[in-house]
Amino acid sequence: MKFTSKLFLILAGLALSAPGIADEDPNLKLLKARQGEMQLRSFNVGPLFGMAKGKMDYNAELASKLANNLKTQLDLDMGRAWKQGTANDAYPGKTTALPEIWTTYPEIADYGKKYAKAINELAAVAGNGADALKSKMGAVGKSCKGCHDEFREKQ
Repeated sequence: MKFTSKLFLILAGLALSAPGIADEDPNLKLLKARQGEMQLRSFNVGPLFGMAKGKMDYNAELASKLANNLKTQLDLDMGRAWKQGTANDAYPGKTTALPEIWTTYPEIADYGKKYAKAINELAAVAGNGADALKSKMGAVGKSCKGCHDEFREKQ
């Protein structure tokens, strides 16, 4: 195939795909970022709940690492991922975030503070034995549940 034919095919492909790229709603990236953050939280907190409930053996090194991962995640600035107008009423089937996140603000910020406090306390003791871990997991669970009960679509 001649160079000009190849160039034409490449340019035609780009021209045909550009409208699809340009039309993608930028808010979908925000939803994916939020969901990614929640998945990362779940990835780290899941084994901690497993250890606390006796569903997996307690491992001090792993518990400490997982709790500190959650603590490190608190430093992420995710504020711009929570843009007003990106709730489940605007993006049904794509997010479970309820509009109340924005309409009752700053209530959700209070839940965030409770979560941060619970994670900081957990990180301080997670590697100090199963009993120490268990003593802090209740507060972590309550902080997650409180926010999900108030601000996430029932699944």
